[in-house]
Amino acid sequence: MRGDLFSPECPTRKLLDRIGTKWMSMAVKVLAEEAGELRFSELRRRMPGVSQKMLSVTLQGMVKDGLVGRRVEPVVPPRVFYRLTPLGLSLDEPLAALREWAEEHMVEIDHANQRYTQDAPGV
Repeated sequence: MRGDLFSPECPTRKLLDRIGTKWMSMAVKVLAEEAGELRFSELRRRMPGVSQKMLSVTLQGMVKDGLVGRRVEPVVPPRVFYRLTPLGLSLDEPLAALREWAEEHMVEIDHANQRYTQDAPGV
């Protein structure tokens, strides 16, 4: 069932809020490229700028949404591995298209921002 994207209670809108973050997009890309499991520390290393807390929150949300599987090896300290589920893997293509669009148009967006800053009174 499709919802009303303009309703604050719409499940689609809430999902778009979650999948539209840079960290989720990066995590999907890294995990899709790996085509297997990665430890938390390896994911963090491949995602420059992400804090341990932000990556943890992002991965918890992705596990909750069924996009990522989590496996814990019961050793001390525990070794935690993450992998995309088939549902998560299906998100890679649309996010890749969005990343490509951003890369293709970033110069135009930067120029528009510069023009706005120069022309906007009081900014």
